[in-house]
Amino acid sequence: MKIHEFQAKQIISKFGVPIPRGEVTDSPSEVFNIAENIGPKVVVKAQIHAGGRGKGGGVKLANNPIDAKKIAGEILGMTLITHQTGPEGKLVKKVLVEEALDIDKELYIGIVIDRAQEAPVVMASSEGGVEIEKVAAETPELIYKEYVNPSIGFQVFQARKLAFQLGLKGDTLKQAIKFLMNLYKAFEATDASLAEINPLLITKQGDVLALDAKMNFDDNALLRHPNIKEMRDLDEEDPLEVEASQFDLNYIKLDGSVGCMVNGAGLAMATMDIIKYSGGMPANFLDVGGGVSEEAVKNAFRILISDEDVKAALINIFGGIVRCDLVAKGIVNAAKELNLKIPMVVRLEGTNADIGKKILEDSGLAFYSAVSMKEAAEKVVPLVQQ
Repeated sequence: MKIHEFQAKQIISKFGVPIPRGEVTDSPSEVFNIAENIGPKVVVKAQIHAGGRGKGGGVKLANNPIDAKKIAGEILGMTLITHQTGPEGKLVKKVLVEEALDIDKELYIGIVIDRAQEAPVVMASSEGGVEIEKVAAETPELIYKEYVNPSIGFQVFQARKLAFQLGLKGDTLKQAIKFLMNLYKAFEATDASLAEINPLLITKQGDVLALDAKMNFDDNALLRHPNIKEMRDLDEEDPLEVEASQFDLNYIKLDGSVGCMVNGAGLAMATMDIIKYSGGMPANFLDVGGGVSEEAVKNAFRILISDEDVKAALINIFGGIVRCDLVAKGIVNAAKELNLKIPMVVRLEGTNADIGKKILEDSGLAFYSAVSMKEAAEKVVPLVQQ
């Protein structure tokens, strides 16, 4: 789950991570009052779940409260387009108004889970304020890493090493070490999957603050953090993905035209790969889970066909725990109830697969049957072009 910048700052500040003074609002008039209290110079920042806001016109400096109110009026209600939003952009409903600080350096700090190492990794770079992906691609030697042993946690010597590598000295070095330690505490305590400070600001006075903050959380751990779960902003998520989550379906919208319905994440990835290998483009990742039911199939179909980009569908079910005949009944019932008109290729393998195939054949509906994944992909791709 993702949250807004202002929410991430609220969380990390509770763990002792210093942040600029600021307030969030959806009213230009309130922006004027906020700027009067913390200004006169302030930065007005659009709050959306995407990076690159500054380049898109969503982060602007205001010299006085009047300018701040005017800028907020321009940003609030705009559709902000960045490299992460896609061409459709995101509607700005809130702005964060923060004190303008004297910038000396902009650095980068990030904490993620390295799945290959099976451990958290704390990263630091002198190249703050730019996309870390670009730094990793062009100058990877400027990204310093410290892997964390989960059994003992992030150690002070590791924080000190990263701070030295960033070239920090004196009181600024001490502040940076404390900053790193407290940020890791916030990351660990909230079951975060990402904690990113970009940029980490060094002021001309030598102070260390989180000028920007981004946090993502493990969905499976949110039951331990109801206060964080309440921060979820459904307006920032794809409506179909939100609907799918209500039925415990794993759905992610993609850019293609072949709808996919699969049971199991690994099978879903393989299905998308073979669609691309066969010359098509998957329109979604849709995993109905290992214990798929007729009701789950119907809900999955409804979400699948709600995407106007879907021109044909590939249903790829492997019956291990689940019975293929039950899935087949769900497919037939959903097709009739929802009046499905897009062509569908169905591959059933595993438990009661023969019975399931017979149910599809006797349904009177125009399903295309396939035995192998390769055959299924080769059948569905041409259907998109019809």
